[in-house]
Amino acid sequence: MPTDVPLSFDRLPAASSYDDLKLTVGTFEHVCDSSYLSIDLYPTDTDDLGGALARLLEQWSTQVDGLRPVGGTAYLPYDFSDQCTAWLRISSTDGHTAEVQAGWSSTPGWDVNPFNYVPEAREVSDFRPLPEARITCLLSDLGACFEANRIALAATGN
Repeated sequence: MPTDVPLSFDRLPAASSYDDLKLTVGTFEHVCDSSYLSIDLYPTDTDDLGGALARLLEQWSTQVDGLRPVGGTAYLPYDFSDQCTAWLRISSTDGHTAEVQAGWSSTPGWDVNPFNYVPEAREVSDFRPLPEARITCLLSDLGACFEANRIALAATGN
């Protein structure tokens, strides 16, 4: 990514929708599946995985933009598993700087619509952070990072 924020969400070369995505936060890496993003239960305006991932990151950008200039907390999903979900928690006390931390919630992946996850994100109350998956950055840089990542994912197509 062209920003200095050490965070990315990438597709891995894989033949299936399992173990084909990787989230990197600083030196922490987490491999996960795109299977919930390719289920036909959710209406999309695209038929390809790259477009679906881009749509997810577009929502991430919108939520980060909403933290400026007053601050707050946003939860951004990145791993949808049957019995839990993984989220990025973006916290800003001043609407300028942010702490980004990856972690887990017991909210099942099938209960979260990846193309309209905000209602479920507001209900995350059992977030368990992973101490090794934490960075601090400017909200503006994080937004630019997500936008660059979104464009790169969109270009990957199927």
